[in-house]
Amino acid sequence: MAGHSKWANIQHRKGRQDKLRSKMFSKFSKEITVAAKMGDPDPDKNPRLRLAVKEAKQASMPKDNIDRAIKKATGGDAEDYEEIRYEGYGTNGVAVIVETMTDNRNRTASTVRSTFTKYGGNLGETGSVGFMFDRKGEVIYPAEVGDADTVMMAAIEAGAEDVESTEEGHVIFCADTDLNEVSTALEAELGESTSTKLIWRPTTTTELDLEGMQKLMKLIDALEDDDDVQRVTANFEASDEVMEALE
Repeated sequence: MAGHSKWANIQHRKGRQDKLRSKMFSKFSKEITVAAKMGDPDPDKNPRLRLAVKEAKQASMPKDNIDRAIKKATGGDAEDYEEIRYEGYGTNGVAVIVETMTDNRNRTASTVRSTFTKYGGNLGETGSVGFMFDRKGEVIYPAEVGDADTVMMAAIEAGAEDVESTEEGHVIFCADTDLNEVSTALEAELGESTSTKLIWRPTTTTELDLEGMQKLMKLIDALEDDDDVQRVTANFEASDEVMEALE
């Protein structure tokens, strides 16, 4: 599982949050608009919208942008987006899941396929790597909210399935369908989380050396730069030395 949490660490350490801030806001806006259009425009009555708004706020997206994205859905002028998942292989057979939201299926498929090819990967059929991941809810808290035992007890009471505690913080996992309920219960006990979202959690990982990680980063960076791509997940494993050398 370290692959997923380490990927989050890479993004943080490399300053990608700042570099991609405007692109991130665009992706959040799209998710918020789609969630509001599919359900109730009131976040309190729409769990998917509530999670989308929460994730946007945690990335410091201005409230005006969030409100505008919701109004776009209720105003009837929102584009019709399809959610399409692509699966393939990157460096050394690392499994990669690409989640997209698009108003042009052909454009997105073509771009994703060519990006995989350009960076030494292979785009596969849907389901070709999905079996190596479980769909889960993930709630992240900073280390200072409490020690491992305290967080574990709060997670158990909230109905979570698993907790990983390190010096960097606590990552709590739950069934994907329980995320709204679990995150609400955790918030009452531990306060506001650093991140709350649905993820693909690897059940098996592939170890990469520095060269392999650098190649994989190029593929994922290129995929994430595509406006149609919402999120990329890979099942890599890497040593602390390799992670530090990436900085």
